Amino acid sequence: MKAVGIICEYNPFHNGHLYHLKQVKKMCKDYTVILVMSSSFLQRGEVSMINKWDKTKIALDLGIDLVIELPFCFSTQSADIFAKGAITILNHLKVDKLIFGSELNDIDLLNKLATYQLTDQYNKKVKQNLKEGINYPKALAKALKETNNIEINTPNDILGISYIKEIKKSNSKITPLTIKRNNDYHSEKLNGKITSAKSIRLALKNKQDIKNYVPKITTKYLTKPIFIDDYFNLLKYKILSEDHLEKYLTVDEGIENRLKKFIVNSNSISELINNVKTKRYTYNKISRMLVHILCNFTKEEALKYTKINYIRPLGFNSLGQKYLNQVKKEIEIPIITKYNKLLDLELRITSVYASILDEKDKQKLIKDEYQKKPIIK
Repeated sequence: MKAVGIICEYNPFHNGHLYHLKQVKKMCKDYTVILVMSSSFLQRGEVSMINKWDKTKIALDLGIDLVIELPFCFSTQSADIFAKGAITILNHLKVDKLIFGSELNDIDLLNKLATYQLTDQYNKKVKQNLKEGINYPKALAKALKETNNIEINTPNDILGISYIKEIKKSNSKITPLTIKRNNDYHSEKLNGKITSAKSIRLALKNKQDIKNYVPKITTKYLTKPIFIDDYFNLLKYKILSEDHLEKYLTVDEGIENRLKKFIVNSNSISELINNVKTKRYTYNKISRMLVHILCNFTKEEALKYTKINYIRPLGFNSLGQKYLNQVKKEIEIPIITKYNKLLDLELRITSVYASILDEKDKQKLIKDEYQKKPIIK
């Protein structure tokens, strides 16, 4: 059996994701499709609108064979760390190919840029750029522009290069491939049949109808979408009551003063981020900081989670189960299908995620974390 990997957040699963999945199946006929999926909190410091179990049901219903959870400690960090977690899981699962969306859709060029980013020359240029006071993403982009005369600032290509770098660093046998991404990720307007996830989230926040932009099954789970601003009061309490915010992962020493200063007069998390951000601190970087503060995830605790040390299937169909059974003897880390101590962090994250829900839904979601077994379709 052969397998192809997809790395995604599905926030929410929309028509663009469905197009991507269909293309993957065309490119890799008779392959098992394995999804590595972020669950509660996401790479850009957002929250998942739909809980991980319902996202798993959607994915399985629409054609994914096996859904694996990307742990919180990797799902809420920069592109390189996010990629490290996801690619490590796919390596353990003996995946043959990885297919991701790309604005450039030029795998040879992305391979070339990834190779260059692994050189000392590139890293020296990045450090020089950082000394000029610009933020990390711009420092990376400027170093590429200066040497390759190519500017990479689109999210899928940035992530794609990170995937390829990790494949190279881990001496992986995975072959990366791309599918052309046509819509504008940054667009805030619903546009065409395939529109950006950002525009869908904004439309839901404004109580607009999004049924033309997502598969029918997605709408079933969007009756009570969750937004990051729903956690504002919890976050405000944390920031005002903590003496040492710099202990939390990704919170640099010094910015805690800005957080404490601006939280008082901010009325939402998005407003706080806009008030705090500077040339050095991007919107996404601050978003991730706030998620780590909210979830009580410290730098000290993060040291325990620098490697993928288990694989957790959230769901599978018969093909996915068959594939998992085939490769499990070759996997050197445990495959977890019921709760154990390795999932303590995920239980805490789920408890934070569920804290803004109605009491009945809250209790169910927390109980699911240590009682629920993988969903079988």
